[in-house]
Amino acid sequence: MLEFDIVLIVKMIIIGLVQGFTEPIPVSSSGHVMIASEILGLGEQGFTFAILTNTASLFAVLYIYRKDIVRLAVNSILYLKTKKLRYKSDFRFVFFIIIGTIPASVLGILLSDYIAESISMTTIALMLFVTGIALWLIRNIKGTKGEGNLSIIDAFIVGLGQAVALTPGISRSGATIISAVAVGMKQDTALRFSFMLYIPVSLGGVILGLSDFLNEPSKAELAIPYLAAFFATLVMTYFGMKWFMGIMKNGKLGYFTYYCFFVGTLLLIFF
Repeated sequence: MLEFDIVLIVKMIIIGLVQGFTEPIPVSSSGHVMIASEILGLGEQGFTFAILTNTASLFAVLYIYRKDIVRLAVNSILYLKTKKLRYKSDFRFVFFIIIGTIPASVLGILLSDYIAESISMTTIALMLFVTGIALWLIRNIKGTKGEGNLSIIDAFIVGLGQAVALTPGISRSGATIISAVAVGMKQDTALRFSFMLYIPVSLGGVILGLSDFLNEPSKAELAIPYLAAFFATLVMTYFGMKWFMGIMKNGKLGYFTYYCFFVGTLLLIFF
């Protein structure tokens, strides 16, 4: 029994590492978790596991952007109180985040039953090809829009990208960053806006799924494997995010096109 537990813990750590590393990058973390689970013989991971690892990734993103979050919150409150122009840019950015959150929030509620359905390897492969093509199309676009130059239309279009990512196999970070670059955002602004959008949607998902997590009948016996996966996801999301920020800074987003095509082709051949 002890040996089985150790093996399960190791497998869960591997799944957590895969989830954590692929969450920030445009390759579909849910798809990669499914692939890793299949290879490791774990089967499909349940909703409880998804909530747990999503919470770990959320904590990592919150930590990385903690200074931005505090600045945006404080300056937005100050703008509402004083109407001083020096705080207006941050207030507008927060407003645009709210606008961008609406499409995924609405569709997430309306399509929750569909989203919860299992996905096939073929679906993941096809969506990786779609992501790869989109990344290739925007790879050389050098946007000019910073945080102070965004519009409601820009925010809503990126929000629609996040809503599209509700489709099984589509990368959330990929869809939002592709949309943001396509509307003319600088790559660093696109990255920041993408993950600022991730925070409220992810937080909402955690809150909505909390009751299911607490009522999970097997959570006690899986406590140690789940905790191992949680911390593996937390740590790897942090390092994956830092690595991806460097990729974006150097304008190497197109490299993910080759990866998406490569993995998509392997899935079609072997699965």
